[in-house]
Amino acid sequence: MSILEIIEKKRDKKELSKEEIQYFVNAYTQEEITDYQAAALVMAIYLNGMTNQETTDLTLAMAQSGEILDLSTLGDMIVDKHSTGGVGDKVSLILLPLVSSLGVPVAKMSGRGLGFTGGTVDKLESIPGFQTAIPMKQFVKNVKQIGISMISQTLNLAPADKKLYALRDSISCVESIPLIASSIMSKKIASGAQKIVLDVTVGKGAFMKNIEEARKLSHTMLQIGKLANRETVCVLTNMNEPLGYAIGNSLEVIEAVEFLRGNMPEDLKQVILELGAYMIQLAGKGENLEKNKNRLLENIKNGKAYSKFIELVKNQGGDITCIEDLKKMPKAGRKEAIYSQEDGYVCEMDSKEMGKLAGILGAGREKKEDKIDSTAGIVLMKKVSDKVKKGEVLAYLYANDGEKLKEAKMKLNHIIKISKDIVLKDNTLLEIIK
Repeated sequence: MSILEIIEKKRDKKELSKEEIQYFVNAYTQEEITDYQAAALVMAIYLNGMTNQETTDLTLAMAQSGEILDLSTLGDMIVDKHSTGGVGDKVSLILLPLVSSLGVPVAKMSGRGLGFTGGTVDKLESIPGFQTAIPMKQFVKNVKQIGISMISQTLNLAPADKKLYALRDSISCVESIPLIASSIMSKKIASGAQKIVLDVTVGKGAFMKNIEEARKLSHTMLQIGKLANRETVCVLTNMNEPLGYAIGNSLEVIEAVEFLRGNMPEDLKQVILELGAYMIQLAGKGENLEKNKNRLLENIKNGKAYSKFIELVKNQGGDITCIEDLKKMPKAGRKEAIYSQEDGYVCEMDSKEMGKLAGILGAGREKKEDKIDSTAGIVLMKKVSDKVKKGEVLAYLYANDGEKLKEAKMKLNHIIKISKDIVLKDNTLLEIIK
């Protein structure tokens, strides 16, 4: 088999066979194919697209390019949840202990934040002592013992995807639906998921900037799921403004704990309940979505979800006194209020710019090797459509570096925009595709 023939075939808009795709993925992973040859094929895919079968074959080949986590000993109810990324997205911190408290096993491998989006692992590690790098045997044992474990991606999962993603980024071929879909689904399949609920974020702070792109991506991932025998549901959610009020690692943990205690911001509540209802349904624990939502709310009200979060933290070495008394959570040395300069209504709060601002304060990283300040970030006091008066606090900035704080303060007033006219709030839940 020849890589030149494969490039030529895709260049001429012909469909690649399963064997040709497997050959390419394996040979590129083992560095038998050069970057420039792989780049030529990726560009041909970018320009000419792929059929659903090609995309599925690419997904499975990438999933099988490294280790695959076997969760079969945990039964057939394992449902994975994945978000395509956003700002203030502390959903996993809340949702996974919540569904676990209803008897749905949770075995979650998460990533770190990069660029303007946050990462679940960074958030968990902001809890003093919490261990995310634990052996696979312990990970599975944790799920068997307490019904939940959340760890960092320690296995060599889908190495072909890592190579291809870096290549796509270097040749401006990131925004390709077949390549995005196969990247997401290959990691989910490699991490042992049998059923998958996908939070497909849409808007300024998301990978998909508009609903049409999000629909295309969702339908492609659903087709991959169908052909790969993985039941999949896509929930499209709004990411034009940050989710909830906190942006930054320890600040988001605090908001997550407050949520589990019953203090639930409306946008975050809607996302949690929708994703949770489908997770319960896919796990075979309840067909009626509205009843599932009521069960989720009941386990917040009766404290079972909060207790499950405490159990998770304790089981992985975290200091539960910081959760029980949130004042003990590590705090940034500096806090600065940002005041409204006029009366009116908040009309825009660009979540991508907010995420970048949190990065300036120290909460994010540009390269994987960068260190982050887990205490840095932003807590919003107002959201889009809220009425504000001149002199009211719009947000608080947290940092340990005075210069970073000064820079962020100057930028924030340009990111939060005020209108004299009443502003209607956008829907948080946009569409369900299944």
